[in-house]
Amino acid sequence: MENKAKIYSLLFMGILLFLSSCKSQYLPHEHNLPQPEDTRDRPVEFQEKKTYAINDVLVSNEFEGARLNGFEQVRNNTYRVLVSPENSPINASSYYAFKIWSPEQKEIELEIFYTEHGHRYWPKLSYDDELWFPLDSMRFDTAKAGNIATLKLDIGPEKLTVAGQELMTSSDNRAWIESLKIQHPSIVRSSVIGQSREGRPIHFLDIYDGDHHDKPAIVIFSRLHPPEVTGYMAMQSFVETLLDSSIVACSFIENYRIMVYPMINPDGVDLGHWRHNTGGVDLNRDWSHYRQKEIKTVAYHLTELVRKSNNDVLLGLDFHSTQEDLYYTFTNNRRSKIYNFKDLWMKGIDEAFDNYTPKDQPYDLNQPITKAWFLLEFNAESITYEVGDETPRVFVKEKAAVAAKEMMKLLVLR
Repeated sequence: MENKAKIYSLLFMGILLFLSSCKSQYLPHEHNLPQPEDTRDRPVEFQEKKTYAINDVLVSNEFEGARLNGFEQVRNNTYRVLVSPENSPINASSYYAFKIWSPEQKEIELEIFYTEHGHRYWPKLSYDDELWFPLDSMRFDTAKAGNIATLKLDIGPEKLTVAGQELMTSSDNRAWIESLKIQHPSIVRSSVIGQSREGRPIHFLDIYDGDHHDKPAIVIFSRLHPPEVTGYMAMQSFVETLLDSSIVACSFIENYRIMVYPMINPDGVDLGHWRHNTGGVDLNRDWSHYRQKEIKTVAYHLTELVRKSNNDVLLGLDFHSTQEDLYYTFTNNRRSKIYNFKDLWMKGIDEAFDNYTPKDQPYDLNQPITKAWFLLEFNAESITYEVGDETPRVFVKEKAAVAAKEMMKLLVLR
């Protein structure tokens, strides 16, 4: 009887070990990097959603993507909006977005006062949140102080949206995904792989033709940082180019699996955050221990998917925005499974434009960012695709389309 108990006990332990090993083979690894980051939760101060009214001037942050923390009158015809980040310390991505109007047509002077850091984004205006135009340079300056931007605005009964970048929220993301599925029903699939801390869906696009098993994979990330709209625009153009009807695109879709996570920080986007999620953390510093819900959701989903389907991740692209167009890559001591891809890729982009040369900024492993994670987790070529805040929007899309074409050429020929 005692021997039987021992046998059952050993058998039970063996089953547990087997199940544990089966489960763990799909989990992402933890990675030790030279500059680790503490990505545990930090307090966030949420903006109060309200419509402010002083005399006959009204200002509101009651919409997705808004950022406004206060409103006051400075003198007779000069008003001030107060803008604060979600917490501190934080990157100097001083984002703002609000609607302003008045019952009567009038011109006012409006100051944007940043409680931290200085001005970054050139004001963009819209009456319908679809068509945007930059504020005339003659009506805008930062001469009073580095943390004060002064705008001259004509306002009236029609609500005018004033924003650092165009509004492209989680609702816009859902609409874009649906449009791709309608246009390409046989090759574009989408799913909600989880939810953000505040319950917003995290979407995934799975693009392939035929069977997805055993195909090499390309992974695309975007919108880890909320205000980085030009990077999101470039990502959209890049993905749309992969889906066009060209011979190279059709061949690429037949032979590769494209996996897209277009908005990884939907809370930050919709709440008008400067940089962080609602855990108060930069999500592009959590690709080591996966402490934040959004990163854990994406990392676990991707690693399980590609390992179950035997997809070899060759390339990871993460779309961001900064002050200028550039590409963050690795130094030559780091060799991915498609080493030298980035040099050939940038050469192709360079040759496509007369007045543009790609700016490559390679650096070695440092922080737990997506660039490091793609390389360490999959030995994939890894590039952070940065787009300038004020790069002309036509060129943002054109360059991304060329980048997609040059990538497809190289990988189809591979």
